[in-house]
Amino acid sequence: MASALPVSSADVREAAARLEGVVRRTPVLTSRTLDALVGAEVFVKAENFQRMGAFKFRGAYNAVAQLPPELLARGVAAYSSGNHAQATALAARELGTSAVILMPEDAPRSKREATAGYGAEIVTYDRYSQDRTALGRALAEERGLALIPPYDHPHVIAGQGTAALELLEDTGPLDALVVPVGGGGLIAGSAVAATALHPGIRVIGVEPEAGDDTKRSLESGVRVTVPVPRTIADGQALPTPGEITFPVNQRLVDGIALVSDAEIVAAMRFAFERLKVVLEPSGATALAALLAGRVENPPRRIGVIASGGNIDSRRFAGLVTG
Repeated sequence: MASALPVSSADVREAAARLEGVVRRTPVLTSRTLDALVGAEVFVKAENFQRMGAFKFRGAYNAVAQLPPELLARGVAAYSSGNHAQATALAARELGTSAVILMPEDAPRSKREATAGYGAEIVTYDRYSQDRTALGRALAEERGLALIPPYDHPHVIAGQGTAALELLEDTGPLDALVVPVGGGGLIAGSAVAATALHPGIRVIGVEPEAGDDTKRSLESGVRVTVPVPRTIADGQALPTPGEITFPVNQRLVDGIALVSDAEIVAAMRFAFERLKVVLEPSGATALAALLAGRVENPPRRIGVIASGGNIDSRRFAGLVTG
């Protein structure tokens, strides 16, 4: 008998109840042009409209809200390239505590400014030469803070899974779900929620070509580490799948598609021109996989999670017009 997973569909539903009235129930977008290009009905879950601009608020709030009162009062710490940083800072503010966030020196300026705007203290590091996990743990221990990791935590995973739960509640049964993959929290939670509702659904992850650690790991059966990726998809620039997320994805994910930076930009441009929304590079990778034909034998009804839209106007214009 297979061992129990660290996150269950009941955990995702409990997270949904906890998040009700706190997160936004984001819209599901459709486009006849997109359907014609892909050859299927496509339903895009627009998490760029989530509070703080990305799905990450779901998991961060679900985790921070479950801290014992004495830990919550001390404050929280997190490490992130941007979206989890903002999400944890906002969750801390909403729950009446403080946040200290470890961010890479080259994190997008707009994400640093937004994180500070939510009231967090920012500490920086070099993502190419320093280990953010070790630094984050040391920072939390030194200051006596509760560490809220960006993906490797059951409460974070369950919170992220509420995005897929909402999507399936709004669309009804889907044949496939296409999800961006960084550390694996969003796809792990989404896969738990989706396969519980519709056991036959295909769950497909999408990584940038430069950061194919999850694809390699699933193919080899063990967690593989790659060099820190250099890609415009900064939210997916991670070298190793999560310790907790990987066994979930190993059990429930059907495959990983890879997309180039050029294909990501094309998807950002399509979303802007046809769907009338702004997606950051990491938020556009799932859509990019469909548009570039990276999903083999696309089924009849496909759900796509557009995971975020946190990008400043100058960088967005430079990418889509470049």
